[in-house]
Amino acid sequence: MIREFHDELEADLLEFFNVDLLDVWRGRLSIRRIGVLIDSLMRKPGKSTLLMAMDERAAWSESDYLLARVSDALELSNFLFLKANASESDDLEFPAPVTRPGDPEPSQQPAPQPEFASGQEVVDFFGRMNSL
Repeated sequence: MIREFHDELEADLLEFFNVDLLDVWRGRLSIRRIGVLIDSLMRKPGKSTLLMAMDERAAWSESDYLLARVSDALELSNFLFLKANASESDDLEFPAPVTRPGDPEPSQQPAPQPEFASGQEVVDFFGRMNSL
């Protein structure tokens, strides 16, 4: 495990800063400077292999997570639109969210299907809301 982190750190230092980790033993690089460089690497989500080795969720940047969230919301919106305009006999599958790095594997059990109100229940609900 430590060997993996060492290799990732060495690769990142060379890629981003053009610094060889062996320079510590050559007397050209201080431990403090390595700490500063590692701190900088920890702020490079989606780019730093060291950070991705430490935490899988770092493989995506914040904008990647936001795009996945937008995609999930769009899929849900389309599903709800189709469900509202489909006949009762149409069986539509609930959309699966975009898998994100570091998320646990989905279980083999089917996801619970949401229960939707019938048309009459919706009419009754809005009728009661109108009479308030």
